[in-house]
Amino acid sequence: MFSYYFLDEDFNRYYLSEERVGKLISVFASLAIFLSCLGLFGLASFTADQRTKEIGIRRVLGASLSGVMVLLTKEFVRLVAVANIIAWPLAYFAMNKWLQNFAYRVPLSIWIFLLSGLAALVIALLTVSYQTVKAATANPVDSLRYE
Repeated sequence: MFSYYFLDEDFNRYYLSEERVGKLISVFASLAIFLSCLGLFGLASFTADQRTKEIGIRRVLGASLSGVMVLLTKEFVRLVAVANIIAWPLAYFAMNKWLQNFAYRVPLSIWIFLLSGLAALVIALLTVSYQTVKAATANPVDSLRYE
């Protein structure tokens, strides 16, 4: 018996599993980003609450709003930088291994990793910024009143 098929349909069947994996990774990556933002928001809230008296003293002594914000966000920027330094080599080797299965592949450039690091930094700063602005603009008298 003669069986026939179109070559493009055969290629589509081959890459259908790759598309499913891509969608699944996108869903779980979005969920991981959301959960990490919640954790980062909680950590920023905890840090700002712990340092309320220090922020109040700095504001009374003349610290600017931007100076207090830099003081609070500096730790989170450092953590994001360390996370990127750890993640970039792992991602490079994993992506390189995965791309070896394809006949036509795109070379990995440094710009992909730099843009991902910048995106992680922007997401972290947006997540932390609400708590830092709230702590920096609070009335210093309220934080020092019970001392």
